[in-house]
Amino acid sequence: MESPQINVAVEELTFSLFQRPLHPELFQIYATRELKTEKYEALIWVTGCTHVVSIFTGDLCLTEVVSTPGQMLPSRGLIERFQFRGPRTHKCTLSRGVGYMTDFQVEKMSPNLYQQSHTDLERFARNRGVFVKFPDLQIGHLQPFCYIDFEARRHELHLHTFAAYPDQVTMIKTQSLFDFH
Repeated sequence: MESPQINVAVEELTFSLFQRPLHPELFQIYATRELKTEKYEALIWVTGCTHVVSIFTGDLCLTEVVSTPGQMLPSRGLIERFQFRGPRTHKCTLSRGVGYMTDFQVEKMSPNLYQQSHTDLERFARNRGVFVKFPDLQIGHLQPFCYIDFEARRHELHLHTFAAYPDQVTMIKTQSLFDFH
């Protein structure tokens, strides 16, 4: 499996929200999880230090994507797209009682805090979520990694993602809520 693209300036990463599913052939997928409740189904992909999350309810699909520059993404079904330049909150309500909210921050860290965050999140991931590290791309003693923690409730899906970029000693943290009332 090829190495992910991690030598990218964090502010060049793109956040996109689509009202449609995206084809898996568009991405290099390193880990996947599927969730199913009576209200929705979710597909979670770790695509390097980026992710794709698709939520299906009835005939509606919402897909959240964090992608690297040059990632081929369709324009059809695009609701929102922006780059990681400081903290941001985005909220939208779609038809049929489906709501979505995301909040993210870009955190520059000391090498010690970066390493401690890596250790803590990897330990936490033993019991929940999806944790993928890329030791072949280690810089000094810091490894790139992606951790996606999720909580599937009956009418909601809560996601917390952590994507770590050692060359910049930076972590992108997102929180998303998909609401199906």
